[in-house]
Amino acid sequence: MQATEKQFHIQCVEGDVGKYVILPGDPGRCEAIARHFDNPVHIGMNREYNIWTGTLLGEKVSVCSTGIGGPSASIAMEELVNIGADTFIRVGTCGGIHLDVKPGDVVVATGAVRYEHTSLEYAPIEYPAVADFDITAALKASGEELGFDTHTGVVQCKDSFYGQHSPEKSPVYYDLLNKWESWKRLGVKASEMESAALFVVANALGVRCGSCFHVIWNQEREKAGLFMPMTEDTSGAIKVAIEALKKIITADKAK
Repeated sequence: MQATEKQFHIQCVEGDVGKYVILPGDPGRCEAIARHFDNPVHIGMNREYNIWTGTLLGEKVSVCSTGIGGPSASIAMEELVNIGADTFIRVGTCGGIHLDVKPGDVVVATGAVRYEHTSLEYAPIEYPAVADFDITAALKASGEELGFDTHTGVVQCKDSFYGQHSPEKSPVYYDLLNKWESWKRLGVKASEMESAALFVVANALGVRCGSCFHVIWNQEREKAGLFMPMTEDTSGAIKVAIEALKKIITADKAK
């Protein structure tokens, strides 16, 4: 589909979005993210794709929600790239796995476990899902500068939310439980549902992508009897993404 044509799912054309795009999952978070832009304008909404565009440091930037999981996230990225976007930051929520990862902390993904299936239609399983280095560095620096406990490392991506939270109900419970134990022993920081697909799709398309997350809960800390104040306030991770995007824009202008 050409850039001049309206993209099938996001219903946008070239000029509607900037080259820099923040990707939350929840359509309801888009307006809150757009408030950090200068002169934000609501471009439209179709299905799970809610899109706003404004500017940061004089550059056109956008936010586009992706819904839940790799399939809808990959569609958003493909169509946004078709109309000129080339730099992406996923900002969302995650559940901690490593015991050091507490609710309210920020996790910056350096890579992702491909325990999902979307990425298999872009690269063989031997190919790693790795975040863009410059975006990752900007996210880490922004999290630390803003005073958040910021963790960097590998996150796990899955297709089934309840496969994580109620694995004993699944006929393949044995596989889910054994794999989860593997993630723990490998020091995986947290679990979410989009980054593996987004990192692989970005590499397949020749664009940049990184991810940061607000930690809602950590079921392993709960099992260990550690303090667990659940938090769903994603404003901190959003601020981290905005500040990181400013760093990226500034660096790009300096090149």
